[in-house]
Amino acid sequence: MKLREVHVRWMGIPIVALIAESANPDHLAEQPFWYTYFIAVCFTAVYWTGATLIINYFRRKYPEISLTSKRLILTALGIIFWMSVGGMPLKLLFDVTQWEDLLKMSEHAQFLPFNFIAASVISLSYEAFYFFDKYKEQFRLNEELKNQQIRTQYEVLQNQMSPHFLFNSLNTLTAIIAEDQKVAIEFTEKLSDVYRYILQNKERELVSLEEELEFVKSYLYLLRMRYPENLTFEFSIDKKYYGYTIPPLTLQMLVENAIKHNVVSKARPLHIEVYIQDGKSVIVKNNLQLKEALDKSTKTGLENIRKRYSILGGREIDIFNHAGKFAVSVPLIDVVEEI
Repeated sequence: MKLREVHVRWMGIPIVALIAESANPDHLAEQPFWYTYFIAVCFTAVYWTGATLIINYFRRKYPEISLTSKRLILTALGIIFWMSVGGMPLKLLFDVTQWEDLLKMSEHAQFLPFNFIAASVISLSYEAFYFFDKYKEQFRLNEELKNQQIRTQYEVLQNQMSPHFLFNSLNTLTAIIAEDQKVAIEFTEKLSDVYRYILQNKERELVSLEEELEFVKSYLYLLRMRYPENLTFEFSIDKKYYGYTIPPLTLQMLVENAIKHNVVSKARPLHIEVYIQDGKSVIVKNNLQLKEALDKSTKTGLENIRKRYSILGGREIDIFNHAGKFAVSVPLIDVVEEI
């Protein structure tokens, strides 16, 4: 069973109280030891629990590693304040001091150096464990993301390099060569671009939106040669968004899903739109005209994308199916803001 902070705290309170009481043998010397030790336990419990609440509050408010300095300073100040005033009710309850003494600055000032040292030690100790936990969590997420990327690469490469895909591409290329060698060369270059992009980005967690768009345009070029008038697409993305990033192959998988699951014919052409929404997400939308009999599918495309975004900070993708339109919205990631 994992040892939690609350267990350490409540096991440590009587130990710390004993150390504190042993270090100050003259404190309430006229009282029996069990009584003074009980008072020490009460004070330790109040101070330690209050400090823990303060630490957890600032962790929730400033969780990023980049805000560590700010979190530490505010936490230390909060603990100093708590150790100065948090024990007042207990001091009055156990008759350790009087009301008039509590109102004197000297009563609090004499403990200020101790409170400062205690707050620093507590803050740094908790921060060290917090940082270590964050490191372990980030390591786990990185490993999980790598595993997910491997599955993505396998799935995309398996689809792209399947005999069906290669047969269609080579068949198209053969037909083009007889008609227009210039177009055939361009087709071959686009086919090369598709495979090159997959291989070059297999190790990356994120790629720029500009890179992904160029890749998808090459991919759509190959498909459009097979469906000359039956497949149309429209990109409405301002260049100011090109610096944002997304997981590699995300748009390609969404386009592939649209073509795989919908009829693409002269009577029923398929139109795919790619555009930005609210400056925060990129949308891939198509008219919905589902095939009656679908090809064998692993049905992991959207789940794959959803999982990768979940790993990259808990982001969510949105799926819309309304009025004969199917759309998927994936968040844009601003790397500058993430640092």
